[in-house]
Amino acid sequence: MESIKRILGIVWILLALVVAYLCIFIFGIPKVSSGSQDDLVFGIIILAVLTPIIVCGMALFGYFALTGEYDEKKM
Repeated sequence: MESIKRILGIVWILLALVVAYLCIFIFGIPKVSSGSQDDLVFGIIILAVLTPIIVCGMALFGYFALTGEYDEKKM
């Protein structure tokens, strides 16, 4: 079970990278550069608030799983 947690830690880190790409290049930048006021506000919220929270949370969770913080022996 511990090896599965470590493998899933790598998966979470890779998933964080994919989410970072999607949030920045698919959702954020096109909204900021569209020219509409509503899209500009939404793009800034995506880029400045949501992307760092989501990506850092997922990467941190993956890092902790990878280093063994969630092992049964530590609890």
